[in-house]
Amino acid sequence: MTVVWAAVCQMAFAQMPNDGLMMQKRQWCTLLQYTQSSWDEYWEGAGKRSNANLGTFTGQNIMLMTNYGISDRLNVMAGVPYVWTGSSDSYLQGQRGLQDLSVFLKYEIVKKALAGGEFKVQATGGASVPVTDYVPDFLPFSIGFQSKTASLRGILNFTHGSGLYITAQAGHSWRSRIEIDRDSYLYNYELQYTNEVPVPNVFDATGRLGFINRKVQAELNFDYFSGLSGDDIRYNDMPFPTNKMRAATAGIFAKYFIWKGLAVQAAAGKVLNGRNVGQSTTFSGGFTWFFTLGNSSESTK
Repeated sequence: MTVVWAAVCQMAFAQMPNDGLMMQKRQWCTLLQYTQSSWDEYWEGAGKRSNANLGTFTGQNIMLMTNYGISDRLNVMAGVPYVWTGSSDSYLQGQRGLQDLSVFLKYEIVKKALAGGEFKVQATGGASVPVTDYVPDFLPFSIGFQSKTASLRGILNFTHGSGLYITAQAGHSWRSRIEIDRDSYLYNYELQYTNEVPVPNVFDATGRLGFINRKVQAELNFDYFSGLSGDDIRYNDMPFPTNKMRAATAGIFAKYFIWKGLAVQAAAGKVLNGRNVGQSTTFSGGFTWFFTLGNSSESTK
């Protein structure tokens, strides 16, 4: 019913693995951001419903993420969120703790002048591993899936000389099996006599339309992700890591540089349609700090 990692990844916007921005050689950007996502209706399979015993579910996280320019064409990124969950009416207590450490490499394959601007083709590969022993079999209160992941994506970006830009990306994430604290479970209404659980792989895609210059960035975006296998939440049951989750989200983003490389940013998003996820509204706000290693007089902005 909730996909905490989706809110973590989609709302950060600080030269992310799925955008068209790059750090130049020796440039460093660090993000510190708070995100809150809440919902009181969710999709149980294809049907949307509410749950009076749960009330309004809220997931929150603080994300620390950093990005370094190894060269003008190669960036390395790493991030880890601290996540906590809860609901307004349930007697069940949510989880809290560090979730997964993610590391990505982004490479710019093509960069060329085109139609009064620049056209870029980029590729990103990455992996993530859980950093704490949180419980994945307690959705929607779990802070993650406890699955190791690997991902690969392609990015197309065109930025006009006026500052207008458009970005499209698509990617695939592979997720490992996990172990749960019971020796059987139902999957597609069949009893599985094992504690190993398959977590569906995921396809995701994003479109961005925005404006950027030395002081501001503003953007409209649309995100989509879908599990590539899995089952549905059973009637009146809790969600489970095998569920095929899908969501389409519309969002806005803005950033303003307040002093040299220090910027403040904010974002908001709303799930428009989904399957086995909550119809969440997400807000985030945070700061980014850009600087260049080895040359204190040089500013990135």
